[in-house]
Amino acid sequence: MNNNNFNIFSLMDRYIFTELIPPLIFGMGLFTSLGVAIGTLFDLVRKVTESGLLLDVAIKILLLKMPEFLVLAFPMSILLAGLMAYSRLSSDSEIIALRSIGINVYRLIIPAIILSLLITGLTFFFNDYVSPIANNQATTILDEALKKDTNKFKQNNIIYPEYRKITKENGEKESSLIRLFYAEEFDGKIMKDLTIIDRSQPNLTQIILAQSATWNIADNKWDFYNGSIYLLTPDGSYRNIITFQQQQLDLPQTPLKLGKKCKDYNEMTIRESYQCLDSLKDSEDEKKIRKLKVRIQEKFALPFICLVFGILGSALGISPQNRGKATSFGICVLVVFSYYLLAFLSSALGVSGTVSPLISAWSPNILGLGIAIILLIKSAN
Repeated sequence: MNNNNFNIFSLMDRYIFTELIPPLIFGMGLFTSLGVAIGTLFDLVRKVTESGLLLDVAIKILLLKMPEFLVLAFPMSILLAGLMAYSRLSSDSEIIALRSIGINVYRLIIPAIILSLLITGLTFFFNDYVSPIANNQATTILDEALKKDTNKFKQNNIIYPEYRKITKENGEKESSLIRLFYAEEFDGKIMKDLTIIDRSQPNLTQIILAQSATWNIADNKWDFYNGSIYLLTPDGSYRNIITFQQQQLDLPQTPLKLGKKCKDYNEMTIRESYQCLDSLKDSEDEKKIRKLKVRIQEKFALPFICLVFGILGSALGISPQNRGKATSFGICVLVVFSYYLLAFLSSALGVSGTVSPLISAWSPNILGLGIAIILLIKSAN
């Protein structure tokens, strides 16, 4: 009897998989096409007609942008697949027949959960490896085609304030500016037209002016060229002026990291995002740091919405109400819109510092999973 049950369940799993796969493929094609059309195609058509972008270049950029929209289509497609497959089984009373022989609701959705886990892994791979590389290539190709400067390391007006904690007479600690680093231009190797105000030594302020500077990897110091050092007393008068053709100074490497501007969020892998975060830690730009932390957590959280949507779609589809394909599609659109609205609001709260990046990124998933479990329990009863 156990063997017969095992065979029936295995046959049932294969049968449910055959119901899930067609709407999944349909959803992938539909949602990816809509995303590409709305998000990229119209803009590329405008660039072809107005900016002279070559058609073959536009097609190449369009293909490179597809992985980004494929990532967004994965969770929507698994939601639509669960809704349509289980709604079809429910409307034809096949769910009732299966439950009449002792198969419970939780067992029925196992194929959907397995498929959702596979799509979750696929989404993570595309979101962290394929999509960032493709987006970066698309941006580079577009900039080259439109004759824009593609030097990723060129940046102007690099400002780095360095602080140190000091203890006041009343015992309170506060941040005090000890050094201000400014470079007018950075081309990836050489910083030009630098001004450094150094207050790190007691009762002495140094103002360093230099035409250029490079980071000396061997000595782990800065090499400054063609400049002057002005030594000031506490009352603001000059103590001494030193001119130099080359001068090595022991200053932090952080301005170099700041000069190497981070890529766009959509063009960075998780590893690159953490490297960017490390370079920003000393910048005192709390908002930018918080935003990057939120985006990193979102890169982890996004793939798991496939699992949530898989359970949610199955729970909605398996309920006794009869639903046609049009109704299932309408419910799918409503759920997706509600989720992304919630994700947008949660992301804004995380960036503003109202909630932590972890809560900001994962709360929509947790809420969606809670709703899915409640609906599943209700269907089971």
